[in-house]
Amino acid sequence: MSKPTGVRYAEIEHENSHGRVRFVLDIDGERKSTVDTGIGYLDSMIGLLAYAGRFDIGITAEGDLLVHDVHTVENVGICFGRALAHALGDDKQILKFASELIPQDDSLVLVALELFGRPYLAFDAPFTTDRIGGLSADSVELFLRAFAQHAGLTLHIKKLAGSNNHLTCMAIFKGLGAALRKAVTPTET
Repeated sequence: MSKPTGVRYAEIEHENSHGRVRFVLDIDGERKSTVDTGIGYLDSMIGLLAYAGRFDIGITAEGDLLVHDVHTVENVGICFGRALAHALGDDKQILKFASELIPQDDSLVLVALELFGRPYLAFDAPFTTDRIGGLSADSVELFLRAFAQHAGLTLHIKKLAGSNNHLTCMAIFKGLGAALRKAVTPTET
């Protein structure tokens, strides 16, 4: 799929034996999100990411949720990564790196990233429950790993404080959106 020069937009479709995802990303959007993954908590977290990043995100997903949410979550992460990579294309005129320190009540999370084509995830934000708002806690890291791998970015996430899993998860997704916003900011050189 080709896109006009200067347009930072992508539509990605992904299908495998575990489900199907359609992902639309407008990097220079207006903070709008329409997300239907079948996992309400994930939908909410992606909405926070879109708002913090000032992106427009549209997602529809179908998956084997009766078995587990992990496949759908991973597929959404894959599509998000591919959409970001496609929307940026070979744009060399962006900042490419950023970090955010995000407080969310008792939680404090550091998110740092670099868009130089070297996929890596360092995740140090352990959760103390198996589920967060209906989402399997393990799938948060899986989403981030799939995203980093397919976007071709280095991503570090570290929880510095907090005992509330919901608040930590919110800080992670807000921090990712805010750091991405900075990293994709156009530069003069």
